[in-house]
Amino acid sequence: MGYNRENFARIKAEYSNKYLKAREEADARRYELYDKIPELWRIDTQLSSTCIKIMDALGSGKENFTERLDEIRLLNSEYNKKRAELLEAAGYPSDYTDVRYECEACGDTGYVDTKMCSCMKKALAMAGYESSGLGGLIGRQRFDNFSFEYYTAGANRETMKNNAQCLSDFANTIDGSCSDNFLLFGGTGLGKTHLSTAVAERVIDRGYDVVYTTAVGMLGDFEEKRFGNSASGTRGRDTRDYYECDLLIIDDLGTEVVNQFSLSCIYDLLNSRINGKKSTMINTNLGAKDIEGRYGERIASRLFGEYRPLRFVGSDVRRQKLMKK
Repeated sequence: MGYNRENFARIKAEYSNKYLKAREEADARRYELYDKIPELWRIDTQLSSTCIKIMDALGSGKENFTERLDEIRLLNSEYNKKRAELLEAAGYPSDYTDVRYECEACGDTGYVDTKMCSCMKKALAMAGYESSGLGGLIGRQRFDNFSFEYYTAGANRETMKNNAQCLSDFANTIDGSCSDNFLLFGGTGLGKTHLSTAVAERVIDRGYDVVYTTAVGMLGDFEEKRFGNSASGTRGRDTRDYYECDLLIIDDLGTEVVNQFSLSCIYDLLNSRINGKKSTMINTNLGAKDIEGRYGERIASRLFGEYRPLRFVGSDVRRQKLMKK
């Protein structure tokens, strides 16, 4: 799927507006100077007729074309020199009327030749952060600042290092065409959200669409769509995003109210994403027996059969950090 469609359409429109605005502002500066320096208009008129002069040179025959082209270049050089002198004499820099793009590499088009410019990739990544649902977590919870010092040296630390490496490898290789799914389970405060956020940031940076949600928030959106009511009074996310995004991260599975409606929504979503080869990560504090007892055999079989389980171990890291203060 790649970049979120709405984000891509919005960013592309923004680039189109930036490009036009930069050229309009350059035109405004140029016409401002034409009133003050009339000779500048005559020079620019001559420079703007360069293409016509070249076409005339081509029409004069191949034998004279090179000579005529050299004459045009020399004349234009003299015009540009005179132009710079006029601007300097009037107290303006020589590039005063140049188009000032935010990105000189792509000229605010978003593309260099046929490849997307790094500036547009960055803009799309920032939009992806905003639309992912991660908010302020992006940028603060990364792979490089996930500390293992809070996990007991030995088996626990090795388990967490393996979990982090596994998720980092996944984030580096996801391509939107295969269903790599993960079930992150273990007690509270063990780093599930931190590593999920790190995955999301890296996947977004690589140009894929990520949706991060809590189980409660997601089911609230499904309820709003089905029954037309919102507990918060605000419009939630379009539920199609949960089905279509390249990576869906569901946090805190097990905190939502379980009933026939919620079970139906969860099963349909998980099954659809598996069939559509869309990657999903689920974080939960529940163990295997709790999952089966809470969600039943149909959902449990999807989770245990189609998801790679990563067990998070140790003592509550948040509590450890508080105790250090």
